[in-house]
Amino acid sequence: MATTRTAAADTGTGGGIGRGTGRGGGTGRAAGSGGRRDRYGGRGRDRDRGQTAIEFVGVTPLIILLLVLLWQCALFGYTFTLASNAADMGARAGGGAQGNRGAACESAANEDLPGAWRGGSIECGASGSGLYRARVHLDVPVLVPGVLDWGPTVTGEAASVKEG
Repeated sequence: MATTRTAAADTGTGGGIGRGTGRGGGTGRAAGSGGRRDRYGGRGRDRDRGQTAIEFVGVTPLIILLLVLLWQCALFGYTFTLASNAADMGARAGGGAQGNRGAACESAANEDLPGAWRGGSIECGASGSGLYRARVHLDVPVLVPGVLDWGPTVTGEAASVKEG
C-alpha cells in the first residue's frame, strides 16, 4: 500500500507548495547562525567594529607632533623677525645719535624686544664706509618663550648712514 504525501506535509508549514525551503520549514539559514560568516569567522562589517577608534588613537600623536613642529617653525620665524627689527632700530638710533652711539644703539635694539627674547647679544659699531652697523643675536625659544632657550641662535643685521 502506498501513501501519498501532500505539499503541506513536505514543507512542514501547512502553507502549500513553495513555502519554506525544505524539511522543517526554515528559511535556509542554520539555526543560530545570524548571518553569513566570512572566511575569518567574523560577520562581515561586525569585525571592523572599533576600527575608527583605533585609527584615531594611532593618528592623534602624529597630528600633535605636526602641530608642535609647525609651532616651532613659527617661533623660529618670529625670532628672526624680532632680531632683524631690533638690528634695524639699533642701527638707525646709533647712526643718528650725537653722543654715545653704542649706548643709543643697544637701548633702541632692546626697546621693542619682548621679555622672553631679551638677553641676546647686541653688537654695534661704525664701519669704514660711513655706515653704522648693528648685529643682534637671539636664541630661538623651544615651544614656550622664556622657558627653554637652548634652541638655535638667529642673527639680524642692519646698517644706517652715520649722521653728523
